Amino acid sequence: MHIERVESIGREALALADFSFVIELEAVGPFDGPGLPGVVAVTARTKAYGVDESLSEPDADSSRLLLAARDGDRLAGYLLATPAWNGCASIDDIAVSRPYRGAGIGRRLMDEAVAWAKSRDLRAIRLETQSSNVPACRFYVRYGFVLGGSDRYLYSQLGEDVSGDVALYWYLFL
Repeated sequence: MHIERVESIGREALALADFSFVIELEAVGPFDGPGLPGVVAVTARTKAYGVDESLSEPDADSSRLLLAARDGDRLAGYLLATPAWNGCASIDDIAVSRPYRGAGIGRRLMDEAVAWAKSRDLRAIRLETQSSNVPACRFYVRYGFVLGGSDRYLYSQLGEDVSGDVALYWYLFL
């Protein structure tokens, strides 16, 4: 397994990876930090996000960090980060393919993002996830992120499968 900085990730590699996840728990408010609030069991369902087409396009000004974790020629995971206006790095996307979860790939990707942010003199890393992605929330807490806020309306217009999700904003201070 190796992690490398890349300019883009091929559409085929993204299509062959399984970034879906099963929702069995959901975080419930109040979302006043610093950690994950309570969770409740929900009817199990699978969630899959569409592939971000920008991952397959080279970044013209090289301001972004795009990392690919590969197992031979298979894509095991990726992370996309950009510098934000407020002195933070923004983790715009992070995903680990199902067969590779629990193997430390998410931590290794995040370690690289932290090193990148520090090298750019950014003071924090910010990311957003949903209240329905409890495994991701727990990973961020274990890594040292604190819950900075929430937005219960961010997904309200996107359809029934996500309209009840609450956006959770996590921060890691460097």
